Amino acid sequence: MIEWVPLGSGARPVPRPVAAPLVWAGAFGGALVLVALLNGTVGSGRPGLALLLLSVLAALLGLCARFTAAPGTAVLCWLSLNGFAIPPAGTLTWAAGRDAAWLACLLGAALVGTALARVVHARAAYRRLGTATGPESPEPGPGDF
Repeated sequence: MIEWVPLGSGARPVPRPVAAPLVWAGAFGGALVLVALLNGTVGSGRPGLALLLLSVLAALLGLCARFTAAPGTAVLCWLSLNGFAIPPAGTLTWAAGRDAAWLACLLGAALVGTALARVVHARAAYRRLGTATGPESPEPGPGDF
């Protein structure tokens, strides 16, 4: 059953996701900085490590984004990975199997981050609304969220 509760009763709305262009700006700048730091510390030619770090970046950006921002985030991270993390630096190439797998990994990371954020926010909102209904509501049991 859905019960409407006024927002003034202590319940807070679920946070709004950040606009896609801001997430993409973070992906573009963050990926370039990450690849530059990686190339400066361990050298270029380590695509596995770069892919791991860029996947973490994509997942972190997904925490504050909408699902529609995930493909753009993945492509922007892939551009930095392909263009600067593998030799020759500054040259975009397409190796069908490798690059498709990299794009899928980056897209999956962004989607996992976004899905995780949506679940956490929904559970928190459910708890807030459940406790904001007043003293007549039963106490949550051990099986409740």
